[in-house]
Amino acid sequence: MSDHRVVVVGGGFGGLQLVNGLKGAGVKIALVDRRNHHLFQPLLYQVATTILSTSEIAWPIRRLYADRPDVTVLLGEVTDVDSGAKTVSLRNGMTLGYDTLVLATGATHAYFGHDEWEPVAPGLKTLEDATTIRRRVLLAFEKAEMEADPAIRDALLTFTIVGAGPTGVELAGIIAELAHFTLPDEFRNIDTRKTRVVLVEAGPRVLPTFAEELSAYAQKALEKLGVEVLLGKPVTECAADGVQIGETFIPSRTIVWAAGVTASPAARWLNVPADRAGRVVVEKDLSAPGLPDVFVIGDTASVMRDNGKPVPGIAPAAKQQGAYVAKVIRARLSGKPAPAPFKYRHQGSLATIGKSAAIIDFGQIKLKGWIAWWIWGIAHIYFLIGTRSRFSVAWSWLWIYLSGQHSARLITQRETMREEG
Repeated sequence: MSDHRVVVVGGGFGGLQLVNGLKGAGVKIALVDRRNHHLFQPLLYQVATTILSTSEIAWPIRRLYADRPDVTVLLGEVTDVDSGAKTVSLRNGMTLGYDTLVLATGATHAYFGHDEWEPVAPGLKTLEDATTIRRRVLLAFEKAEMEADPAIRDALLTFTIVGAGPTGVELAGIIAELAHFTLPDEFRNIDTRKTRVVLVEAGPRVLPTFAEELSAYAQKALEKLGVEVLLGKPVTECAADGVQIGETFIPSRTIVWAAGVTASPAARWLNVPADRAGRVVVEKDLSAPGLPDVFVIGDTASVMRDNGKPVPGIAPAAKQQGAYVAKVIRARLSGKPAPAPFKYRHQGSLATIGKSAAIIDFGQIKLKGWIAWWIWGIAHIYFLIGTRSRFSVAWSWLWIYLSGQHSARLITQRETMREEG
């Protein structure tokens, strides 16, 4: 048993939960990730909008498993899987053999066939994405302060967010608050309160996965913050000077993409069926079709619930899947019966709009406003790894709540003013 090799690809919520679930199982685990840190993605937008610093939502993976001799952490990028030979190939030429493979490789932003939009409309999936967006947002105000041409100045002070899911709504709310409440006293040549924040959604309402009443509340809360909400029209062009939405062109120098995701290439590596977003259509025990020793979890997996709806791509779902697969592996190794098929338990959906409004959908119980915001905050602090991070984030939020000042408004890259004009 001690020689059983488990290769886990991806150090996100699902991958870490699986590794934690195999503690003491007598297996050798190789945990591979392209980055050396685990990222608390639900708060990534707060790094992008100057509320939190990068170190408050990311932790070195090696540190998390320093006391686990059974876990070897490897910084590397998987390029292929040979399920016949049971090997995983890394970009640096290294090959890892496995007895059980778990792919928890997540997802990235989808541009619906327009990948050329990515340079001007970055998505938000990594720390690098967050710091890029933060830099662009802050630079837009700096450039506007020195811009003589009123049309260019207005374009610099127009921020367009494409996609009104939780990330888009949360970004729009915070950027509007930053412009209307935090920055006005700091600039002399521009009035940051005249900033336009435009939230574009191809569907009929914001936050489409929430109940209609909560969706309507969220839209009203956004509009109260000064966000322009454009519904029912898809974006047809993104360029350095603005966004085309149907017949309308909006001059906008800062565009953020929050409109869709596509899975990692796991289905291609395994040569198995995938859904439209590229997710592997897994079996009831989360194994890949025809490959009982390969499991796929998190945003890379397409898992259906009993009601015919897919399991959402959120952190609690990935954690539940990681814990379940750990049980399956343990049962196999000990010769015990396999656990019942995976069943997702939905613990509720949460989203914030600015610094003191939120919506929570627990199914029967629906909350909105100030109370929901406090519950949202407590839930996120609870899920953070480590006492220091919990204290740090709680203090940052309390400081912003009381003072209105964002603490992470630093432009750190050297290219600063040389970026697109």
